[in-house]
Amino acid sequence: MMTVGTRKDGEKEKTERDKNQSSHKRKAVVPGPAEPPLQFNYSFWYSRRTPGRPTSSQSYEQNIEQIGTFASVEKFWRFYSHTVHPGHLTGHSDFHLFKEGIKPTCEDDGNKNGGKWIIRLRKGLASRCWENLILAMLGEQFMAGEEICGAVVSVRFQEDIISTWNKTAIHQATTARIRDTLRA
Repeated sequence: MMTVGTRKDGEKEKTERDKNQSSHKRKAVVPGPAEPPLQFNYSFWYSRRTPGRPTSSQSYEQNIEQIGTFASVEKFWRFYSHTVHPGHLTGHSDFHLFKEGIKPTCEDDGNKNGGKWIIRLRKGLASRCWENLILAMLGEQFMAGEEICGAVVSVRFQEDIISTWNKTAIHQATTARIRDTLRA
């Protein structure tokens, strides 16, 4: 049954709906029934920029797009199996996988006191290395607790780059553990 209201009623409903949406920014992501949860929820992000054009932090934030968030291995594979693998990307493209609530920017509160480990790869290795890195991250293979914020694969013309971002740069033992896991 459809009800007809005045324009004033419609505006009031819209205001209420907007208020509810702003107080509940995002619906909580939970695993489905019979899907074991990951230790943390994660979000995939994508960005692409035009080479040669200077990048300010504002234009970078406008250029980055969240693909989706997941809380289980099953949902991860649903996203991952439908994304283009890094070896098939062109130009200056980046995939980011970060814990939910952390944007893949240096200015984000989760990243601003941390650092990152960078590995430069020759062309042709990015897809396999990216998959190994994110599976290790999701499977908590770094044994670094909440210290890992996310990972990035950056496709460039001459080389590709993968990086692991961590929360605090001052924890030497933890950052050494992350480095050693990346080497392995």
